[in-house]
Amino acid sequence: MKQSQLRAIPAVEKVLQALGDAGLPRPLVLDVVRRELAALRKGKSVPEFDAVVTQIRGALRDLRSSRIRPLINGTGILIHTNFGRAPLGERVIEAVAQIGANYNNLEYGLAGGRRGGRAAYLEQSLAVLCGAEGATVVNNNAAALVLILRHFCDTGGGASKPAPRKNEVIISRGELVQIGGGFRIPDILETSGARLREVGTTNKTVLRDYARAIGRDTALILKVHRSNFFMGGFVESPAPEEIGALARSKKIPFVEDLGSGAMIETEKVAGLEHEPTPAEVIRRGVDLVCFSGDKLLGGPQAGIIAGKAKLIDALKRDPFFRALRCDKLILSALEATAEAYLCGEPNLPVLRMLRMTDLELRSRAQTLCDALAGLPLRATVAAGQTQIGGGTLPRSVIESVTLDLAHSSLPPQEFAARLRDQPLPVIGYVAHGTVKLDLRTIFRDQDAALLAAIRAACHS
Repeated sequence: MKQSQLRAIPAVEKVLQALGDAGLPRPLVLDVVRRELAALRKGKSVPEFDAVVTQIRGALRDLRSSRIRPLINGTGILIHTNFGRAPLGERVIEAVAQIGANYNNLEYGLAGGRRGGRAAYLEQSLAVLCGAEGATVVNNNAAALVLILRHFCDTGGGASKPAPRKNEVIISRGELVQIGGGFRIPDILETSGARLREVGTTNKTVLRDYARAIGRDTALILKVHRSNFFMGGFVESPAPEEIGALARSKKIPFVEDLGSGAMIETEKVAGLEHEPTPAEVIRRGVDLVCFSGDKLLGGPQAGIIAGKAKLIDALKRDPFFRALRCDKLILSALEATAEAYLCGEPNLPVLRMLRMTDLELRSRAQTLCDALAGLPLRATVAAGQTQIGGGTLPRSVIESVTLDLAHSSLPPQEFAARLRDQPLPVIGYVAHGTVKLDLRTIFRDQDAALLAAIRAACHS
């Protein structure tokens, strides 16, 4: 760019004055302005001043919208990974607020008056909840799997005197799945230093496949629950009892990555299939099970590991465990979540949404429709289908109710964008020429805010 063109780039202070109050801390605004003006220097021409300011306003708007804030989930996906998965229950939030606002006995023994253990109460609670000898927790389920693999796979005896490696992990080809965010089980295994030993075929693995694969380099047998997809037709997998018996006879651990971690009998909810619980798979012969805390359990993001006490203790002694441990807020949220189940009162948002009746949802939808009368849109009540989401129960669909909105002059995509642009964003989906909002995933106490957002979107 020529020197004369460079002189056309406006001064930082002039741009700041034109922007006015951008609704962000001044250092952030200043940083965005400087970055945008620096980008202009690399271009072939300099836009007019007003165009420069408009471009910077857009960059600030994008930055402002990326702040984490509440929203109204009208997508009909209960455990929405993009929306933070499971909302926390009221008592869980109270527990987090109490611990976060005060000093606490995170690693202090009140009885002895000296430094104490970390998460002992939570670990015992989780062990009881899972029907296991022991339990512990790390910051997410991928971390739980990596910890297990790193610990039980021998990666050698040091550079001076390499030891024979015992790092093979036996896994069925039908379980080499991809989880959320593009992460793949084979990649996680390799990152941990483990070496894959694939057995069987995509659709059929039998016990003798596992038996033939076991050798002196075998570290463990891993089973990955197909939580985010299903296979039908000519498929076969050995029962956990069979794999567990084989693993015990060879004195190697049998581990299952369960994924979602349901604590209820999901098949008793209309529309849901059976989802194995941690207690169930442990009873069936699994030595260690790991699962997420923020899916069907209904708690915060965490990776929970339960099973044989000696194996849990070994994992906690691993130096890598410290890098993965949870902080005081996650531990207190998990404590409150586990207590809710142990007390027989799991009044958690995800479970409440699962159990909402069609009558309740239709009554709410009609009330909302009536309240929207007089606006330039058509509001109707329609049938919908709720999905669990979060890589959980892929075949299960729960009948639901949607509030369908069709603006008199705006295309549905534009009206949906206006709803997303509200102070409390409303996220739905577009189908059949309307914006559809599934009421099963919208909290009842958000109905007033939902109406306010719809009204504002109509008049903006």
